Amino acid sequence: MSTTIQVPKEFGYVGAALISTVWLILGQGFIVGRYRKRAKIEYPQMYAELAQVEKSRDALLFNCAQRAHQNTLESIPVIWASTAIVGTQMPVLAASVCGIWTISRISYTLGYLTGNPRKRVNPIYGVGLLGSLGLTATATAYGARWVWEGISAKLGF
Repeated sequence: MSTTIQVPKEFGYVGAALISTVWLILGQGFIVGRYRKRAKIEYPQMYAELAQVEKSRDALLFNCAQRAHQNTLESIPVIWASTAIVGTQMPVLAASVCGIWTISRISYTLGYLTGNPRKRVNPIYGVGLLGSLGLTATATAYGARWVWEGISAKLGF
């Protein structure tokens, strides 16, 4: 079975939105490195220990930066796959949602870097989260449709 997908001319927006997530990850990585250095947390230690956090605000901020970065890395495969899949059918929408998600992750990171992890969740983060859930649901529907079309063609439906 082969499937031909025609990429819409607006698919370039999808590429731009996806690359924005790469810059997000790089930026978060630089922030983690800066706080690691300030807090004197040696590699390969992933997080500052409680005793280090109690002695140093920089250790707390390192943990917050590290967690924001790690959480982004945990969710990025879903964003990449969903944006690419939806982008084959609705590139402007997919790119817009991905771009909003990137902005929401910047807001999430800045909130975390206050040292109060509760401030990571805010309205901008909420909009990005809801958008990403809708994007993922849409990508799932497209994937299911593509599978169904393949199966039904084989079975003669």
